[in-house]
Amino acid sequence: MNLKATLLLACWLSWASQALASEPPANQDPVPSVMWDFYHKQLLDQAAFVFDERVKLLAPPFAEDARQVPLEIDARAFTGEVVRIIAWAELNPLPRIVDFQPGERVLPWLSLRIRIEQATPLRAAVLTRDGLWHVGSTLIDAAGGGCNAPSVVRTQPGWEEHLGEVLGGRYPRGDSSRLRLQVAHPMDNGLVSGIPEFYLNHAELQGVDGQRLASLTLYPAVSENPNLSFDIQGPGPTRLLLQDNSGNQFEAAVP
Repeated sequence: MNLKATLLLACWLSWASQALASEPPANQDPVPSVMWDFYHKQLLDQAAFVFDERVKLLAPPFAEDARQVPLEIDARAFTGEVVRIIAWAELNPLPRIVDFQPGERVLPWLSLRIRIEQATPLRAAVLTRDGLWHVGSTLIDAAGGGCNAPSVVRTQPGWEEHLGEVLGGRYPRGDSSRLRLQVAHPMDNGLVSGIPEFYLNHAELQGVDGQRLASLTLYPAVSENPNLSFDIQGPGPTRLLLQDNSGNQFEAAVP
């Protein structure tokens, strides 16, 4: 090999090694956290997973009001394949947010409001039919205290009379429609002195014939007076069935 060819080969090898070094390791955590291994074991039972940008978590970069932080979980890239979606805030004292199981007519998209205690990674893990978890991640900053703040609902006279009331409606979106609902409930998380846990822990969306369209397990990280939004394909009225951890049951029809 002549000198010119040797130099060209050396330059190419140097460039290739630099390019490989600049590539992130496979399946690298996009928001590095010392808590990931713990939650992988605790919530996902150490099952196979991949960090996946197609699972989108949309939240403000800073929580203006740590008691009411909007969060949107979008797994529509896997429409038709989603079995279950779970979400959590890693550094919250009560990290679990929601366990969402959409049916065939409900898109794998959910919007709600949550409490944030401090700056934390937010995660949503999407289980697809092939048994693989796809994990979306984002970071949110916060001044803190959202989980320890007393309920505003309890300061309002006669709040008990409106417990479980549902406000909202259906809004057409092409061949689907979006349900936007708000439920009157203090969602007490048990972290405020003298006030025990009292929160909505189950919700089910049904079609006109009683068919289950989606179900949710809710946790105390969800904000008081929960706001829930779903995307539903096809026409027809729906019903929302709710239950809290004290056994109270509520129901609302959405035309």
